[in-house]
Amino acid sequence: MGGLQVSIVMTPFVQLWGRPWNLLDILTAATVLALHSLCLFAPFHFTWAAFWVATALIFVTGLGVTLGFHRLLAHKSLRLPKWVEYLFVYFGVLALQGSPIEWVSTHRYHHQFTDTERDPHSPLKGFWFSHMGWILDSTSRFRKYGGLKNVEDMKKQWFYRFLHRTFLVHIFVFGALLYALGGLPFFIWGMGVRMVYVFHTTLLVNSAGHIWGKQVWNTGDLSKNNWLLGWIALGEGWHNNHHAFEYSARQGLEWWQVDLTWYVIRALQAIGLATDVKVPTESQMGRKALKKY
Repeated sequence: MGGLQVSIVMTPFVQLWGRPWNLLDILTAATVLALHSLCLFAPFHFTWAAFWVATALIFVTGLGVTLGFHRLLAHKSLRLPKWVEYLFVYFGVLALQGSPIEWVSTHRYHHQFTDTERDPHSPLKGFWFSHMGWILDSTSRFRKYGGLKNVEDMKKQWFYRFLHRTFLVHIFVFGALLYALGGLPFFIWGMGVRMVYVFHTTLLVNSAGHIWGKQVWNTGDLSKNNWLLGWIALGEGWHNNHHAFEYSARQGLEWWQVDLTWYVIRALQAIGLATDVKVPTESQMGRKALKKY
């Protein structure tokens, strides 16, 4: 592993208070705190209807991130008709993980500088930093790489420029719609519980996915295959697979590696919507394997 070492000592207080804060950091922290606080009211506003709305939205907006933001936009692992592409990406916007342009830019830098000092969220700086600390440090996040220079393909499209400027508006409108449809139960479960779940499963891929699990591919970084994340993060937890073959639309490469996002891609491919679906060949896997595949 080239001497890579990871510290899982959580130092949130040092990372939070040992640097200057700007207005964006304060607003981000307030939003994260508000969403988690909203979840405290969930047991008192439980209904089965609200629970199933939240469950459905976890799947739909989770796919917006895993399929739309990640495999489609960040890595171009497949092609979809524009209306289908924009639909999945819009679902991802409702997960409140930033604009698609910003999300994809950060992720492409993560792959360019994986587990080095320039990685936006490597656990080399501790578990807390890789999980949440980096989100609350906009100065580091935006200035370290000189801005959004690696997403020119997206900035050329009006739809992504529009979402970059307005993504928060869509969140507020969607929250108001949920409240109108089902009152506080729909709002608390459909916004709070659902967003916090998708938020942390995504972030656990960045943090736990580079600390705990198994490596079967020679990637030269800390990425791990973690079976639990494979289940709860819609297939994103097979993270060593992903770093070995980042272009691949399939991350659960073994039959037993559950990858719900891949199953959706295969369904889209079966009905003719997904094309140019990339997966690694046997020879490509043979060159990367740490042991016989």
